[in-house]
Amino acid sequence: MGTNGSGLKRIAFIGNYLPRQCGIATFTTDLCESMAQQYPEVNCFAIPVNDTEEGYDYPPRVRFELQENDITSYRRAADFLNINNVDLVCLQHEYGIFGGPAGSHILALLRELRMPIVTTLHTILRDPTPNQRKVLEEIARLSDRLVVMSQRSVEFLQDIYHIPREKIDLIPHGIPDVPFVDPNFYKDQFGVEGKTVLLTFGLLSPNKGIENVIKALPAVLMKYPDVVYIVLGATHPHVKRHEGETYRLSLHRLARALGVEKNVIFHNRFVSLEELIEFIGATDIYITPYLSREQIVSGTLAYTVGAGKAVISTPYWYAEELLADGRGLLVPFQDPEAITEQILYLLDNEAERHAMRKRAYLFGREMIWPTVAQRYMASFERAREERTRSPRPAFVARTLDKQPGELPLLKLDHLRRLTDDTGILQHAIFTVPNYTEGYTTDDNARALVVATLLEEIGETIPKDVENLVPRYLAFLWYAFNPEVGRFRNFMSYDRRWLEEIGSEDSHGRALWGLGTALRRSRQEGLKSLTGRLFNLALSAANSFTSPRAWAFTLIGIHEYLKQFSGDRAALSIRETLAERLMELYRTHNAPGWRWFEDKLTYCNAKLPHALLLCGHEMGRDDMVSAGLEALQWLATIQKSEKGYFVPIGNDGFYPRDGERARFDQQPVEAYAMVSACLAAYHVTGDEMWYQEAQRAFEWFLGRNDLGLPIYDPVTGGCRDGLHPDRVNQNEGAESTLAFLLSLLEMRRAEHVIRDTS
Repeated sequence: MGTNGSGLKRIAFIGNYLPRQCGIATFTTDLCESMAQQYPEVNCFAIPVNDTEEGYDYPPRVRFELQENDITSYRRAADFLNINNVDLVCLQHEYGIFGGPAGSHILALLRELRMPIVTTLHTILRDPTPNQRKVLEEIARLSDRLVVMSQRSVEFLQDIYHIPREKIDLIPHGIPDVPFVDPNFYKDQFGVEGKTVLLTFGLLSPNKGIENVIKALPAVLMKYPDVVYIVLGATHPHVKRHEGETYRLSLHRLARALGVEKNVIFHNRFVSLEELIEFIGATDIYITPYLSREQIVSGTLAYTVGAGKAVISTPYWYAEELLADGRGLLVPFQDPEAITEQILYLLDNEAERHAMRKRAYLFGREMIWPTVAQRYMASFERAREERTRSPRPAFVARTLDKQPGELPLLKLDHLRRLTDDTGILQHAIFTVPNYTEGYTTDDNARALVVATLLEEIGETIPKDVENLVPRYLAFLWYAFNPEVGRFRNFMSYDRRWLEEIGSEDSHGRALWGLGTALRRSRQEGLKSLTGRLFNLALSAANSFTSPRAWAFTLIGIHEYLKQFSGDRAALSIRETLAERLMELYRTHNAPGWRWFEDKLTYCNAKLPHALLLCGHEMGRDDMVSAGLEALQWLATIQKSEKGYFVPIGNDGFYPRDGERARFDQQPVEAYAMVSACLAAYHVTGDEMWYQEAQRAFEWFLGRNDLGLPIYDPVTGGCRDGLHPDRVNQNEGAESTLAFLLSLLEMRRAEHVIRDTS
């Protein structure tokens, strides 16, 4: 087995995959399986292309499916690969398997990928159309390395497409490792014992030239009447779909007309690798009578040469190279007489036939799959090293769709790193906790919501994560100052409070966290303390003047009342604060400015979010309408001309009739929008709101002004914002919690959608 010293842990193979019936499917399956066997520590999986709506019954190795003519599926696949920490993508390229002009849909996927790409080129044309040239040249540009299977392919890439030699790896077509056997060993399995067997196999289509072998048979049978010609393979699915079995039936008619029908055996099926090896084993002479010279590779020819068979072939490019140095015989295109002559030569000269077989078999030892897999891994490692030395800009992720899409894997490493025995630390220097900045009630309240949602959505979580709910709750209990009925906010690393009374917003966030934990936590033993603290802190909210503090409090009350719907004090405060929000909206709302204040600042979506929830529960259609109207306006002004989410920047915010700040864009704004839009979706059932939530969520993944990811899939953390020229590389608590809250709420929404669909 090979050893992988590059750190590659997850490799995705894109191309057709068995049980789809085609040569690319066989190759991709063999390559993926060989890599998995040779490197068991590497997670190898496949992304195939479906040419039918129903797809295929794929094995577990397949993780995601492309729909040939649906370009959005290519973009979703790119996002799937980007967010699942894939280390490298290996593409199998053939023009005919991807949608768009000259298969251009695959470019939509490649342009988005952030990891190294190694592309195997199965077709390289000497005279491409303009579209074919454009597609291949862009694939070459986007790929870190290109793999070809013949020396002529190398020359074409250099001379025709101007690709530098140092970017190209020549790796032969892989073949099964089979013993050098006497053909008579297998013949009885096919009822041809005592016969001399000629074979052509592969998916049938009119360019195979099989009719020329049938035309050659009468003269061969005059001297060797025991010769049989086996034509093995189903009609190519695309040919069958458009032309039926016309070509195969024409071959049957030709054999009857020439009087050789008893010597031609058709096996009209796609056989397994095991059965194919037996058919090849029973063969005395293999023939590829293809009609086109422009074939740069042939898996069928590689298999038979590697199995040590005497071969006759027309001189297409790959055959000229593979059969050189006495490893086979070449005949002119469409020349049955030449085929007759070479068949008779090999049958007349048994010693030469067996010498040819031996030369072919020994040459094929470098083509067996374990050896080929090792050479691919060397190419992958080179690609990884080159990408490390010369990083590329990230590409914009596009997954916007009304249906649930692939979400990033939940990773809690950075949450653990930021959390100690006291609670969650406020800031980080890059990915390292910054002790100097200490802790806040704001962040521990958010963290309590995260830990509670982790329990609610049924994640299997380690014990240390399960213990986070009581840890964050303990922080809030300690933060509450009973003398004044308010929460403190800032605490130094040595556990000294830096104030007696925290901000109204921090108090509102604490109520939000407590209400969420009270409703959703599975840990019943904590609910007595949670309820007691919620009730101790709730009355202070009546005196608040901050609209955002009202909003956080109202969302907390909304959660609390789902558990204790008859609490008159909570109901009263909800009505008071909701009316205040509604009055703000009535006062400031005007054409072109559907908002609660004369300035958009921070956590903006929380205001319509709170009004919408309360209005829905209170039966106040005016509040629901106002909340939806304000949220719709906010969604509109936070959408770029290209359709992606652009939050209000905190470097000046957005005053009425003033200039809007484009930067610095903050993760909490994206989270506020995700959460508010999901609430609107659940209230209205309108899928437009799910799309808006997804649009805001994709901001984290790179669908933003700079096309750069804010979420860090390596740590599971989130970077602190988007500046005009870069991403803020610090991964503090507010940002990380904003991403985790967004991800968990998107997951919860998907569960609801699936349960009701």
